[in-house]
Amino acid sequence: MGIDGKAVDALGDERLDWRFKAIPVSAHGLTVGEARRERLPLDDFGTPLLTLDAGALDHNVRAMAEWADAAGMDLAPHGKTTMAPALWRTQLDAGAWGITLANLPQLRVARAFGVRRVLLANTLLDPAGLAWLAAELEWNPEFEFQCWVDSVRAVELMDEALRLARAQRQVDVCVELGGPGGRMGVRDDGDARTVADAVRKARTLRFVGIAGYEGALAHDASEEGRGTVDAYLRRLANLYRGLEYETGEPVVSAGGSAFFDQVAEVLGGLEGRVVLRSGAYIVHDDGFYRGISPFARGAGGAGSRLRSAMHAWARVMSRPDPALAILDAGRRDLSFDAGLPEPQLVRGKGAEPVDGARITALNDQHAYLVDGSAEIGDVVRLGLSHPCTALDKWTMLPVVDDAGAEHPTVVDYVRTWF
Repeated sequence: MGIDGKAVDALGDERLDWRFKAIPVSAHGLTVGEARRERLPLDDFGTPLLTLDAGALDHNVRAMAEWADAAGMDLAPHGKTTMAPALWRTQLDAGAWGITLANLPQLRVARAFGVRRVLLANTLLDPAGLAWLAAELEWNPEFEFQCWVDSVRAVELMDEALRLARAQRQVDVCVELGGPGGRMGVRDDGDARTVADAVRKARTLRFVGIAGYEGALAHDASEEGRGTVDAYLRRLANLYRGLEYETGEPVVSAGGSAFFDQVAEVLGGLEGRVVLRSGAYIVHDDGFYRGISPFARGAGGAGSRLRSAMHAWARVMSRPDPALAILDAGRRDLSFDAGLPEPQLVRGKGAEPVDGARITALNDQHAYLVDGSAEIGDVVRLGLSHPCTALDKWTMLPVVDDAGAEHPTVVDYVRTWF
């Protein structure tokens, strides 16, 4: 197993109380395990609230695992999406090769739960963090770790810090290739080879692969966007083929949740280990990823289409104008960076809001619902866009049996660490 199952199981012993938004007072004092067995009705929970859907989570995990296996790729899902060790275990149990993370605090959460193989899709330069990593690698021989570098200076700083920490194990490093207008990553292929040479010369580091992120270069599935992604992935593949590594099984890694079909097409036949890092798929959404996911474009067949596993619930507090309802959820509860929430239904009434109902704006604690039929006191289910900035506002997520039911039942609770 790629995670400490006992540590994850111990989360069931945590007691529910005022620390967790929307948990009903009737559940305060219960452990998570006890509340799970109680199977409380969602009607008992306050608003605002964010829930996960058990059936959608299960479907999404299986669909992605089966697709990656058929494509001949290893999956190291980006754990930053959920920061939920219980969900990481679900992904690992389904065959994931490891867990990807973005920074040192996230890495420490992973190690607290015994995640055995971590790909840090970033450069780690913090001297104190590198000293901690060196000790973690020394004390835990089973721990496998890789991170990225994109400059000779970064190699020098890592090597210096690890030497000062008297690191006993080399840190595995991938050179990151970027692109024009992208985020981090070497822009020039020749510079990438220079960085690779520097890694090979550093006693504390080991050059094990090439990595990158195509999602920073295109933000839609247009012909132009997909062409940009293809061109970048071909560069990545050519660079990977032309370098010498300090391991018998080098790694080439790419892939967010928007273009993983193209990653498979371009990188899938390469020798070594091809690692896909998609993360948003487990939760998916009713916004950006619903529109851009390769499964929505037909990859994997109709049965692979992902389902949104997250929904927000907000209560109508006021109808100050005939066409306006004010809900009790805002930017501190809901994601909004990749699109505003989508009103979907009124709980217990079994009907969609009237055609044209929409959220037009969010304040910190309020949402503006226009042209909806919901009345004061009604609870509206909202679809959200971008799970990474939805889940980070919640430390305990109730999991319902069916978010589309008239009266959903809470069957589990997922703890997050953001």
